[in-house]
This record gives sequence, structure tokens and C-alpha cells, in this order.
Amino acid sequence: MRAALIVGIDYYKHVTPLFGCVNDAHSVNAILERDDGGSLNFDCNLLTGTGPNKLIQKNELKDSIEDLFKKDMDVALFYFAGHGYIESSGGYIIASDSDRGDNGISLSDILTYANNSPAKNKIIILDSCHSGKMGDSPDKDIANLAEGITVLTASSKDQYASEENGRGVFTSLLVDALYGSAANLTGDVTPGSIYAHIDQSLGAWEQRPVFKTNVKQFVSLRKVSPRISTNDLRRIAEFFPVPGFEYSLDPTYEPEEKGRDEGMPSPITENTEVFAILQQYNRLNLLVPVNAKHMWNAAMESKSCKLTALGEHYRRLAEKKRI
Repeated sequence: MRAALIVGIDYYKHVTPLFGCVNDAHSVNAILERDDGGSLNFDCNLLTGTGPNKLIQKNELKDSIEDLFKKDMDVALFYFAGHGYIESSGGYIIASDSDRGDNGISLSDILTYANNSPAKNKIIILDSCHSGKMGDSPDKDIANLAEGITVLTASSKDQYASEENGRGVFTSLLVDALYGSAANLTGDVTPGSIYAHIDQSLGAWEQRPVFKTNVKQFVSLRKVSPRISTNDLRRIAEFFPVPGFEYSLDPTYEPEEKGRDEGMPSPITENTEVFAILQQYNRLNLLVPVNAKHMWNAAMESKSCKLTALGEHYRRLAEKKRI
């Protein structure tokens, strides 16, 4: 079982309103509910603060967070988009009825709920100012995250979280990552790959995302259609049985008759089928032709191809039956 509490607050009674947080929450809810292909992913509870008649009050928000992390499940995920606040005693996320910054939900309380949770994986994603404060400990020698917790925030504790075109910059990248931009070749989107996608997308002078985790293994947050079939990917260890192996090619691997010199051998179906898979590897940066510009040249000139560092990584996974 996987559950997600998704909160977006635009309306605030006592502090400056926001304009993109509700849209962000709806976007995250839509992408997390279903995997690519339509199968159920997260059972989502969406809370939005849109106006004076639809508030997210402090007590409701606190109770909802506490209830999420009480559940014994595979993954409990909390996403929040709204105002954040920081002072010397700690950080806060702010509810619609909070009359001041430190009258919100403290980040330390949220972390306590997650630390005590029976859920196997606890994911906390915050798109709010100063959210990088989450997980900080006054004592640097003490690990503040219990096992199974991952924290991903829009900005460091000293930074504001930006909005652009009616959406949070961080959440726009988060949703893009979940759609598949951060997926590995087997179609899994993990917290680590999401952070890498966001980190690479933001420059040194922009808000800097923060990633903190204490896990033995990343959990997949969403499954998308893989860019290559699993069966074809597994065959990488068949074609390249040892590190550094070069796969020899010749004109029988190229299916097109065009461009052949007189006397060249014709295509062989078995070889052209293998070559189609090798070309997929090439497009995915898993292999490169050796001393040839393109795979076509490698085949027609009877040269070879070899794995890249990424290809060698997947070869090892296939060899160890981890794909």
C-alpha cells in the first residue's frame, strides 16, 4: 500500500497570498495517482486552501500529517506547497489560519511523526521557503533522520522558493521528473533520480534544492514505460559477456541492401535482429561503435562496438539478474 498526503495553500488569512501552490498540488496529485499506463500508484488525499470558504487550518493540517505517518504501509509520502518560515528555534510550514510564521506546523514535529512511523519508506517533499531546514539537527553528530526517510526540498534553509508562470519552479521540475525525465532504463523514477534532475536544471545562482536521506535502497515513486524492453536490456550481458568486450560486426548485420559494395554479403535475419537491439543500446548511450562514425559504418566496414560506462553498469545488473 502507498499513500500520499498532498497539500497546496494559496489563501492565507493573515499573510501574503500565493498563486501557484494549489495548481502545483493538483499537478502532483494527478501524476502520483497513476503509473504510466494507468495502473494505480498512490492513494492520494488532496487538501487545498483556495479562499476564505476553503481553508486549510492548522489543526486539520497537523492531524492529517500525523495520520499519514501512523499508517503501516510500503510508502507514506507528504507533499506541501505553501508558505514556509524559519527562525532560530526551527522551521515551519504555514497553514491558512496561521497568524504568524511560528504558529504553523514545525518541521521538527513533521520529522518526529515520520521518524516514528511504521511505514517502510517515508518521503517528505516541501516546496516552501526555507524548507531545507527540514532534518537539521542542533547536534551535528546526531543523525536526525530515522532509517527509511527521504527529504526533498525546494530550497536551502536560507532561500526562498520561487514561483514562475503560476507554478512553483521546484514543483514544475518535480512533475517533469515524475512524468519520465528522471526515469532509468527500466522505467523507475526514484527520489535520487528526481533530485538529480532538479539539481541539474537549476543553476548556481538559482534556488538550490536539498536532498537528505537515510535509506538502504531507493524506492520507485512512479513507473513509466521503459525506453527499451526489459528482455532486450537483459540481453546486454549475452552480447557483452565480460567487461571491455567488443562485439564484432560485419555487413550481414545491416538490414538495408543500399550502400553495399559489389561482393558484400547480404543481410542475415538473425544478425539484423541483433543489430536492431545494438542500435537501441547506441541510442540510449549504452554502447558506441569502435573506430567508426556510426553503427551503420561499423557494420559495413566490419568493425565492432563496445559498451560505455553506463552500458557496463547495466551489463553488471543483467549479469547479476537485477533487471
